[in-house]
Amino acid sequence: MTAPDSSVAAAPRLVVEPAGLRRRLASMLYESLLLLGVLALVFLVPWLALGIGLGVAPPGWLAWMHLFIALGVYFIWYWRRGGQTLAMQTWRLRIVDAASGRQPGLGQCLLRYALAWPSVMLFGVGLLWALVDRDRQFLHDRLAGTVIVLLPGNLGAPK
Repeated sequence: MTAPDSSVAAAPRLVVEPAGLRRRLASMLYESLLLLGVLALVFLVPWLALGIGLGVAPPGWLAWMHLFIALGVYFIWYWRRGGQTLAMQTWRLRIVDAASGRQPGLGQCLLRYALAWPSVMLFGVGLLWALVDRDRQFLHDRLAGTVIVLLPGNLGAPK
């Protein structure tokens, strides 16, 4: 092992650690509460307007597609904007690329979002995966090549 080059100034490194399972699940619970407001605005209001105002009842698959796209825009926009949704900001969590530690690319965010649906909707099997995963990662994070890390903060904050 060679000695570090003294001519290069040592930049302070941001030390991050993978976030604990309890913190990630608490963030998901909080996120679901925040999403009630988002969905009321971008999902419920338009569908009520169609039903009450125009007397139109679009097919159920269209409602699911609308829901999938509306939530996708919310999550992917926040993940690409800074790696954090509103709930993740509260819990000091951030999504990063597992290999580089940098912000995930658009393709990774799209893949993570698409894989999160079956991960949660199939009885939470992708979340339960964290109990057997060597790094305690959710299945959709493992497959998308992302990891949720805990950002440094106050010592008294919940872990």
